[in-house]
Amino acid sequence: MRIIRTILQIIILYIFYYMGVLIVHYTGLPLPASVIGLILLAACLQFKLVKVDYIREGAGFLLAFMTLFFIPPMIGIIDYPELLSLHGVILMIAVFLSTMFTIFITSTLSEKIEKKELAVKEKKDREGEGAIESSHIHH
Repeated sequence: MRIIRTILQIIILYIFYYMGVLIVHYTGLPLPASVIGLILLAACLQFKLVKVDYIREGAGFLLAFMTLFFIPPMIGIIDYPELLSLHGVILMIAVFLSTMFTIFITSTLSEKIEKKELAVKEKKDREGEGAIESSHIHH
């Protein structure tokens, strides 16, 4: 019985995908049909038109096999053995270093923004306390 329920839930997910295909086909939107279908599914979940229980097991099943969807890119690497040569290693190092640099810059900027927001909040709190104290003095 669980297998049938999982298959039906996967069919529901495919229905949303194909609704996205239809929308892209008829409107010519420059977005992938899967993204449109996902947006439709998210909207239906948000507005309680579809309950999470209707798709939970099917989505879990698909997520469990998600790594299989990444096999084609891995096979593509086999077609380009130069990625495994010195040039490929240099490329991977460059990608890794640029990613680490981006993470470092993002975290540093986020930390500075957070400190500024905290300082502004503390300043407003102090000004609010001063206003309360001065109103008590005048009464």
